[in-house]
Amino acid sequence: MQSFVLKRFSGFKSLSRLRCFSQSAHKEATLHNDVAVPSIPPFDYSPPPYNGPSADEILAKRKEFLSPSVCNYYQKPLLVVDGKMQYLFDDKGRRYLDAFGGIATVNCGHCHPDIVNAIVNQTKRLQHSTVLYLNQAVSDFAEALASKLPGNLKVVFFTNSGTEANELAMMMARLYTGCHDIISLRNAYHGNAAGTMGATAQSIWKFNVIQSGVHHALNPDPYRGIFGADGEKYAKDVEDLIEFGTTGQVAAFISEAIQGVGGIVELAPGYLPAVYKSIKKAGGLCIADEVQSGLARTGSFFWGFESQGVVPDIVTMAKGIGNGIPLGAVVTTPEIAEVLTRRSYFNTFGGNPVCTAAGLAVLRVIEKEKLQENAHVVGTYLKDRLIALKDKYEIIGDVRGRGLMLGVELVTDRELKTPAKAETLHVMDHMKDLGVLIGKGGSYGNVFRITPPLCFTKEDADFVADAMDYAMCKM
Repeated sequence: MQSFVLKRFSGFKSLSRLRCFSQSAHKEATLHNDVAVPSIPPFDYSPPPYNGPSADEILAKRKEFLSPSVCNYYQKPLLVVDGKMQYLFDDKGRRYLDAFGGIATVNCGHCHPDIVNAIVNQTKRLQHSTVLYLNQAVSDFAEALASKLPGNLKVVFFTNSGTEANELAMMMARLYTGCHDIISLRNAYHGNAAGTMGATAQSIWKFNVIQSGVHHALNPDPYRGIFGADGEKYAKDVEDLIEFGTTGQVAAFISEAIQGVGGIVELAPGYLPAVYKSIKKAGGLCIADEVQSGLARTGSFFWGFESQGVVPDIVTMAKGIGNGIPLGAVVTTPEIAEVLTRRSYFNTFGGNPVCTAAGLAVLRVIEKEKLQENAHVVGTYLKDRLIALKDKYEIIGDVRGRGLMLGVELVTDRELKTPAKAETLHVMDHMKDLGVLIGKGGSYGNVFRITPPLCFTKEDADFVADAMDYAMCKM
């Protein structure tokens, strides 16, 4: 968790490496300071006055009563008290453009009226019972969700989070195949419970507890990986793991199509088809973790795995599926789903009527407002703006991602790809002061994670890019 703690730092020894480039000639030039201060786009909403405790009072309570593992972004933590669509408001009524979306969670926008109404109406009628009784909310949402998936992926298990969903998927794969070994990727993040912590492959997220039966393959990272963008060469490592690290039979392969916590790393082209073939040959199942990349976020596809032209055996999801409501799901085939009948499997809140009513409303909003198309159009536009900044500033080593799941990696040396950790924190803090909220991630904490609500506009995209431009030119 330490990499999440943002601290003010003094002096930028490595900032001497920051150089400004001419977009036309791509030649080193003098850093210009004439970039205009960007203005947040107009928005027709003002929140009611806030009369609650101050940020200092809340921070004191957090320190006394919440886990010490809970941390804050920014040198001066932000007190958020209101939200509307792609904007958040602090206790003073100041508006911020939310380009992080609650960590790729608020897909449809903060407090979207259709989703709020669905939650309120269901809560007034029936807040909770149990799936032991019939209720239309859970079955209607399961049907709608299954209709969004390819092949025979049509049996849904509801959970409360992405971690729960991935835990269940891994258990089902082990039960179905009779094997224990699972292959994951280095730099992956799949959750923080016992099984998913094993599948996660970043030391900062792994505690010293038993994590058995998971092998981590080379990460097919086009920017930092040893084979560049050659997906099939990385896939050979999975074959080797199966041959030398297992009995020759495996339970599953699990991966994100775009690694979120790992720094918005899109898997090298051609990787998943080759790996899925090897896994099938070894008797295993293929699990697609769509917790962050699913639900139209990548724009060109509804699910991230579709960009590689594969069909998984199990798909897991959470975050954007509920637009902020605690909701996760595992979707698989009827044959695989049957394994949970060998014993009793039950989840008290999985399929809660309020949560599933919210999930159904999310799917309807995505379709009605054409948010997948918007994610593609605005995301492509924003990525082009960020690539232009890469041409201007040598500190930007890479711009990557799809739709509205974008990453900007900062380095102090483009050849050595030395992580620019301090500069990342500085730019984030300056962008917050300008009115833009972004996230960070990657193994070195040097990647901006841009995962806004899918209702983002081109004007919002311009504000993000302009704020980053201004912050970098003022360093």
